[in-house]
Amino acid sequence: MPMSIKKGDETACGVGGRILHLKARAVLVDMEEGVVNEILQGPLREVFDSTQLLTDVSGSGNNWAVGHMMYGSAYREQIVEKLRRAAEHCDCLQCFFLIHSMGGGTGSGLGTRVLSLLEEEFPEVCRIVTSIYPSVEDDVITSPYNSVLAMRELTEHADCVLPVENQSLVDIVSKIQHMSHGGKPGQTIKRDSSIISGQGGLSGAEKPFDAMNNIVANLLLNITSSARFEGSLNMDLNEIAMNLVPFPRLHYLVPSLTPLYTLADVSVPTRRLDQMFSDAFSKDHQLIRADPKHSLYLACALMVRGNVQVSDLRRNIERLRLSLPFVSWNQEGWKTGLCSVPPVGHSHSLLALANNTCVKPTFMELRERFTKLYRKKAHLHHYLHVEGMEQSCFSEAITSLSSLIEEYHHLDASKGRLMHDAPRLSICR
Repeated sequence: MPMSIKKGDETACGVGGRILHLKARAVLVDMEEGVVNEILQGPLREVFDSTQLLTDVSGSGNNWAVGHMMYGSAYREQIVEKLRRAAEHCDCLQCFFLIHSMGGGTGSGLGTRVLSLLEEEFPEVCRIVTSIYPSVEDDVITSPYNSVLAMRELTEHADCVLPVENQSLVDIVSKIQHMSHGGKPGQTIKRDSSIISGQGGLSGAEKPFDAMNNIVANLLLNITSSARFEGSLNMDLNEIAMNLVPFPRLHYLVPSLTPLYTLADVSVPTRRLDQMFSDAFSKDHQLIRADPKHSLYLACALMVRGNVQVSDLRRNIERLRLSLPFVSWNQEGWKTGLCSVPPVGHSHSLLALANNTCVKPTFMELRERFTKLYRKKAHLHHYLHVEGMEQSCFSEAITSLSSLIEEYHHLDASKGRLMHDAPRLSICR
């Protein structure tokens, strides 16, 4: 799905193989009909309101300018009307979730145009964006252009961005496939199977990207769990940006999940609770390829589900904080949430959201790929032919990205001046 917007709590669940007839508070937008038509013909067709879908027939042709400028202007009023209609059905509108891809034209262009529309129409409502970043081996040649142009919009208009790399998703799915072809005893899944959330099991032949999409769905289920279930430490969605974003532009939060197979019927022995917390800070459990332990933490949220006590949270934070480099002025920058209801098939789970400078190498790699194309002005004419698109958009976008990288670099440079276990009175002087 190139782009979708979702708000409110989860509104679909499976009971005895039946999907309850509840409508998702969502707007689905795609400038070609294929993916949306698959949804309308699939098992979730009753979940989405057919009046809240918006499609075209040609697509954006992997061109950010077509999605942002052309389709964004043509469909502006229709998108705003559908957003307002969905928002009116919310008893307590906490935030908007926007899910989009970065490499193509519709996801990057129209997706970020919708983000700016959300800011215009609902300026007081938090905007949390899940952005799917292309891998280096991406089959879209112009994806560096689209991603950098979209990055400027994300930096300017989002409250929080959860970057997810396609390559990380591929790596996680490869681990699942490896286990299905000879993993350790008790750690196997059925071959040629599809992971269906809500049913807690496997069915049918797997469609392309189903397993990867389920990982992202698992991320959203965990982040909204406190809004849907009871818990001793419920975390309001607005509290994520308030506690994890000390500087407005540095709002890119690295997500990590444990266990990684919550939506699959995998017979994985239950991880010890303390080991689960350690896993959450391992690069193998992150949805972006980076090593957080060699970078600097600005803040971190731990969102736990299951039979876990507040004392367990505090004990593990005290155990981990000694090995995690936090900025000197926020040594205790932890936000915690505790939901009593675990995911189906597991006794507990953990989602960690880390505001960490480890995102810098990903952005630097993206900038390098952009520069290789832009230095030769390759494919530029496709963008400049779109009405309203000027070459200055490219220079402004790369300047914005370079400025963001520089801000992370300055923070990294302060790592050598960390003050571990400094007395509180000395800090207050």
